[in-house]
Amino acid sequence: MGMKWRNWASSSAPLAVVLLVATGCTSTPDDARAKPTGTPSTSGAPSTSVARVCAKPAAGPAKAPTGAVTVDPAVVGDLAEKTESSPPGTTFWLRPGTHRLVPEQYAQVIPKKGNRYLGAPGAVLDGRKTNQYAFGGGATNVTIRYLTVQRFIAPHDEGVVNNSSSDGWVIEHATIQNNSGAGMMAGARQQVRASCLRDNGQYGMNAYKNGDSIRGLVVEGNEIVGNNTGDWERQKPGCGCTGGIKFWAVNGADIRGNWVHDNRGAGLWADNNNNDFLFENNVLEANDGTALMYETSYNAVIRNNTIRRNNWVEGRRSADRGDNFPYATIYVSEAGGEPRVPARTDKIEIYRNVLENNWNGITLWENANRFCNSPANTSTGYCTLLVKDTKRCAKPAIATAPLYDDCRWKTQRVDIHDNRFLLDTSVVECTDQCGRMAVLSNYGTYPDWLPYKGKRVAEAITHKQHNRWHDNVYRGPWDFTAVDTDQKFDSGQWQGTPYRQDAGSTFDPRAGG
Repeated sequence: MGMKWRNWASSSAPLAVVLLVATGCTSTPDDARAKPTGTPSTSGAPSTSVARVCAKPAAGPAKAPTGAVTVDPAVVGDLAEKTESSPPGTTFWLRPGTHRLVPEQYAQVIPKKGNRYLGAPGAVLDGRKTNQYAFGGGATNVTIRYLTVQRFIAPHDEGVVNNSSSDGWVIEHATIQNNSGAGMMAGARQQVRASCLRDNGQYGMNAYKNGDSIRGLVVEGNEIVGNNTGDWERQKPGCGCTGGIKFWAVNGADIRGNWVHDNRGAGLWADNNNNDFLFENNVLEANDGTALMYETSYNAVIRNNTIRRNNWVEGRRSADRGDNFPYATIYVSEAGGEPRVPARTDKIEIYRNVLENNWNGITLWENANRFCNSPANTSTGYCTLLVKDTKRCAKPAIATAPLYDDCRWKTQRVDIHDNRFLLDTSVVECTDQCGRMAVLSNYGTYPDWLPYKGKRVAEAITHKQHNRWHDNVYRGPWDFTAVDTDQKFDSGQWQGTPYRQDAGSTFDPRAGG
């Protein structure tokens, strides 16, 4: 589900989340990465707090709540059996210890509507690398709290918790770790709070619902770390199937106060017809690839995030192979503001963030060959939110209005302002290609009936689609790219004719805060 960076051819109970002021952090493995280390940043970062939940998860109730059904870890399959025999709306209290399902592939728990699952201190549900799923089925408004779920073996692109992407689930104070596939799936109105999504084989969460969009997703105060242990981009090059969290066709999401770090690949990746996202007060750091990717999607606010030391692995890898594409830390790919798609904003606004010592800054990209009904569209069978019917995007109609515009996911109406971009190349350990901002496209070539041939898209994204940088602060040796990868400018050329970018911004080539 997705593409490589470039393709040329129900309400919850009150929440008590422990938040700590963000500090510097090393990217060492295992327990060392479970908490921020080092001295506080002096970079002028937003007053962002970070969720530190993996090292010290909150403890659940030590005694069974009144009326709850007690689940015994000594009885194999007790949780699934008591769930089946109890009515909807039952509360289950899992005693301390390791709980096991029957050792069969599909022995998962099938909750009923309104069920609540509460783990006692030390309660673990362990799939023993035998069971595929932990919780599934179509029940709505299920709650899971204070429970560790581990060692399940969900297949590729599937998830362990809420396997069926049912609606209204609440997952709080949970630890979901060391599973294959995704730690969890997501349904409409799902709330994921104060949880540790750690070291899962593909994603911490795969927010995808087959044949439907997901509305009203909340991801708040979680630690999302070390996911994609299977390194799927190496197993399936170009699959676009990795990240701390992947969002697919989500309409309305608040992603707040999370600590997203040390994931292999992207930290957060919104891919294909997402809309109305708010990313705020997150700390995104030391992810191998881009910190935040917003792809073939619409209307988002990205503000007050601290973003540092991302993209060192993938950025360096591309530079070492001689690739001059500006692989970015915030990557906007065929995504933009669209007033005709209802949302809390009609643009993509990126502001009041601090980006410090990442490999590159923000890239706005639009693949000239990628549009609805194009062989270069890796989201096969999907069309834009403005057209929907793929068959309409064909010749000759696509060559004229409105389909000429509406069959494309356009990188447009992106407003980048009041951010701090800080780069010390001695920290990043690079001498070139690691300090760039970019707005560009490729030369349109394919298919042969392509109405966007040549530099049409490159000129449009650069000059005509209302993409604007302004009032930012730059420290360090930044370069700027426009139109295509062969262009490289200094700040004076970037601000001058014909680009006129970064009005009101300040530039200091010296490294530091």
